Amino acid sequence: MYLNKALIYGNLTRDPELKSLPSGIQVTTFSIATNRVWKDKDGGKQESVEYHNIVVFGRQAETVAQYLKKGSSAFVEGRMQTRSWESDGVKKYRTEIVADRVQFGPRGAGGGGVKTQSAPRGKTDNTAQQMPSNDIEYPEDDIKPEDIPF
Repeated sequence: MYLNKALIYGNLTRDPELKSLPSGIQVTTFSIATNRVWKDKDGGKQESVEYHNIVVFGRQAETVAQYLKKGSSAFVEGRMQTRSWESDGVKKYRTEIVADRVQFGPRGAGGGGVKTQSAPRGKTDNTAQQMPSNDIEYPEDDIKPEDIPF
């Protein structure tokens, strides 16, 4: 059995570009940056960034082009594909992720954070204190296996 599956979560490095194939199918291309952070042998923090080219087809391509922009976070699930072509006598290659599914990240800042609104000075926010308590009433009867109808 063979497996060609790519799962990427990161931020868009440019606005998506929507194009149409001669057959009428919509195609959107964009790129996503993913970060990796680790400590080296001396204990110093190291970082690296990878850039991934993404291609989306069909209705999902239209949705991506409409709602995502540079800095948006997204989760992409798809397959790896390498295309080749010849330009000026030189063979060129491009490896892409052909997306089967694109899930949008949190709205707001491109860093994926959720915006929170602080209360004005002198006023306290009581929303945390107004959280409902566990008011669910559970039956006191024991459930017997012979009472289950299947």
